[in-house]
This record gives sequence, C-alpha cells and structure tokens, in this order.
Amino acid sequence: MSHTVEILSVGTELLLGNIANTDAQMLSQGLSELGLNVYYHTVVGDNPQRVKQAVAIAKDRADIIITTGGLGPTCDDLTKNVLAESFGKQLIFHPECARQIENYFSRIGRTMTENNLQQAMLPEGCTILDNDWGTAPGCAFFADGVHVIMLPGPPSECRPMFQYRAKPYLQSLSEGVIASHTLKLFGIGESTMEAQLREQMNAMHNPTLAPYAKEGECELRVTAKAPTDQEAQALLRPTVEQIKALFGSKVYGVDVPSLEYVVLEGLKTKGMTIGVAESCTGGLMAKRLTDIPGASQAFKGGVVSYTNQIKAAVLGVPKEMLEQYGPVSAQVAQAMAQGARRVLNCDVALSSTGLAGPAGDDRGNEVGTMFVAIATQESTYVRALHLGARPVRERLRIQTASHAFDLARRYLAGLPYSD
Repeated sequence: MSHTVEILSVGTELLLGNIANTDAQMLSQGLSELGLNVYYHTVVGDNPQRVKQAVAIAKDRADIIITTGGLGPTCDDLTKNVLAESFGKQLIFHPECARQIENYFSRIGRTMTENNLQQAMLPEGCTILDNDWGTAPGCAFFADGVHVIMLPGPPSECRPMFQYRAKPYLQSLSEGVIASHTLKLFGIGESTMEAQLREQMNAMHNPTLAPYAKEGECELRVTAKAPTDQEAQALLRPTVEQIKALFGSKVYGVDVPSLEYVVLEGLKTKGMTIGVAESCTGGLMAKRLTDIPGASQAFKGGVVSYTNQIKAAVLGVPKEMLEQYGPVSAQVAQAMAQGARRVLNCDVALSSTGLAGPAGDDRGNEVGTMFVAIATQESTYVRALHLGARPVRERLRIQTASHAFDLARRYLAGLPYSD
C-alpha cells in the first residue's frame, strides 16, 4: 500500500523565523529513505484553533501525520490535546512515563516542577515512544484511517526519537523491506544530471531513482522494495552499477557522507597526510576536515593566509609573484599549495584563493573567480573556477572548498584532475 505523509510542525518560533525548521528537513530525508511519500509540510503557531484547522486539513489528504513540537510542560504545548480531541481520544495519565520523567530530572540533578507531569498525559490506546533524550515522550496511534505520530520539537530529541522510535513503527506499516543506496556526484549540475536520466526515471517503478541537489553537488537515491533485504539489494545493484558507469569519475562514492570524508579515508588507507593553505575559504577546508572524527590521523594542519603578508611570510609565496600576478591567480594558488606542503610537512597540500565578494579586484577578476591547487610529491595542479557573481559568499566558499577536495579525491583514486 502506498502512503501519503504530512509533516505538521507546531511552534510560533518557526513562523517568526527565530529558528529554522530542521526537524521537517530531517524527517523528509528519513521518510524518503523508507520509501514514504511526503506530500505536504505545514507549519502552524501555538494556537489551538489554528492547530485544529491544520489537523483537519491533514486528515483529509494524508494517511500518516507526523507532528513535531508542542509536547512539553508549558501552557503553549498543546499538540497532544488538539490531536486527541481531533481524533476523539481521551488523554490518559501513564505512571510509567511519569517515572521516566522523574528519573530524567534526578539523573541531570535538577528539581522537577509539577507541570512536567502533564507530559505523561497521552492519548488512550496509543503506542508510547520513550524519550531517552529529554522529558517529553512521543506517541503513535491509528484512528479514522490515519496513523498519527507525535515527536518532540528540540532537534536533539526529535532526531533520535525518529531514528530509534518512529522508524520501527513506520517500518511495521510496510509489507516487505525497503532498501536504498545514495550515489554522490561532484562536477555536474542537477539539471544536466536529471536530463540524462529523465526518461529512465519516469519509466522506473521498482527500483525508483530520485535526484537531489546539494550545495555544489548532486545525489541520486536508488530505492527498492522486496520481501527480503537480499532481494531488494539484488534489485538495486544493476541500477547502481549503471549510474556509476554513466557518470564515471563524477561519482565520488556510494552511501558516503561527504567529499572530505572520502578524502580522509583515502589518505588513511594510503598512510598519507594532508594540509591546507586557505585564502578565500578562510579556514573552511580545515573545519570540514576536522568535523570528521579521527581526522587527526591524516590532517596535519592549515594556514589561513588571508593577506599577502602572510602568503609571503608564512607560505613563502614570492612577493614579486604577488605583485606581478596578484593574489587571485593560478601562480599564487600553486605557490600556496607548495608552501603549505613544505611548511606543514605533509604528503598532500591544498590551497584556495579567489574573490568571494562583494567586489572584484583591480586586475579585472570578477566575484566568483577562484583558484584551487593541489601539491604532491609528484606534481602541482591548479583548477581555475568561474563560479559567477550571483552566489553569496558562503556558497562560493563552500563550492571552492569542495573543488579543492575533489582534486585530492581524484589524486588518491588515480583519476585525472579533469574529465
């Protein structure tokens, strides 16, 4: 049976823009992996009448409603009350939930106020979703032909509650096993990728193929459903191999988290080290590498050489080169990478220099003109980038760092630096 899902996010702070609705993004990604179709996102403030109206609309167009927020102890936490009323259910006090809430406060060394016990009031006949990451338990029930799942709003609670509580419940609604693999691509635009696959995607039913655009890269998720995982994997394998053959070196991994992760794993496998020299990316490459646990096994360090003085004094970029070509040039990018490899005593060094805005330079370079380079024992290579003046600084920096990692990934895999 095919299900239609609506995510109902409750919280005035979401409407005011005080916080981003990361819960809905996370849930949509997770539900897609389960093969469940999310057709609607609704955000509503902490107002009982408007929440009731939103629930009534959701009941008419979805058979799975997942709510986030409004399960806490304060007077504006009203999700349970409205959902119970909308589906004709009474709220029942659950002593076991009350004990878990009391134990939570005891564990963190805080005094529990009486209003916290209202979190133990849950719809009659529901499946309790224990919250080991906070105080408000979630719950799930089936009524009026609709499955309702209520999750807490704080992302630190919502994410694990979905992963370890809601996911098993949702999987029980599906006959058979749903499996998927995600192929990560760099160096191709979403529209170009989609154009090459459009006819195939429209014709596919099991497995299915779905494209996703990320910041400067693309994803393709292949999903299959079968009675067993082994049969689902057998359905997935030919499509995965076909896509890898079609896009070649632009596919940098299957079910991997990021380009920088692939780079670090490649370095560890070869027993090699890496360092970075950054100008326009301002330390972003170093951050992305050190965000990964175990990065110290391969990452030696970085130099943020934002000024010509540091490029010359620390990295050894010749002053005459800076004067002749300017800091935004292939020559300087190359010298920065070579200098970083020498100063940081690493096997592989990456560099970045360019114009992230708001203005170009006096040499005719426009915003979005970037150069990244890689220096190894064998050689140095520079990639010139013209990313356009319209993207904001942050996006330009992200794309530039990714291009540098792509050079390292290609070097470690024995691939040419350009297709």
